[in-house]
Amino acid sequence: MRTANFAQDLLSVQTELLNFAYKLTADREEANDLLQETSLKALDNEDKYTAETNFKGWIYTIMRNIFINNYRKALRDQTYVDQTDNQFYLNQNIDIEGDSTEGSYDLKEMRRIVNALPKEYRIPFSMYVSGFKYREIADKLGLPLGTVKSRIYFTRQKLQEELKDFR
Repeated sequence: MRTANFAQDLLSVQTELLNFAYKLTADREEANDLLQETSLKALDNEDKYTAETNFKGWIYTIMRNIFINNYRKALRDQTYVDQTDNQFYLNQNIDIEGDSTEGSYDLKEMRRIVNALPKEYRIPFSMYVSGFKYREIADKLGLPLGTVKSRIYFTRQKLQEELKDFR
């Protein structure tokens, strides 16, 4: 009997789920595909649903997670396929010299701004740019994680404010 109630609950939210899927995808066909995939996943995982919990919240979370996973997969799969006979576009040289002088000037300007900051902001930001994770910076400097995050955030804000003319 539990399966019948579960299926009835699933059918009762189909219209709302379709509207939510359309908001996510902005395409009717993709919304229908997302709804179908969500319904199948919910039916496959019926045993993981606890009867006394919020069914709508559970099913919406499944749909949102499927959408995010599909979106990330689509980004990973975006590759350029060169259809020309001799792969002209793949072998074409790109002139980067024009950008390099502007980029180095921006980098020098950024370094100047960061170096002008107080030490408590400069060190965490430099570590972050060097590739350290927030937690590693907090551990090395003996600071709370939130303090490290806020200092890096404020440094970024300062850089954006100072470099707004370069945009």
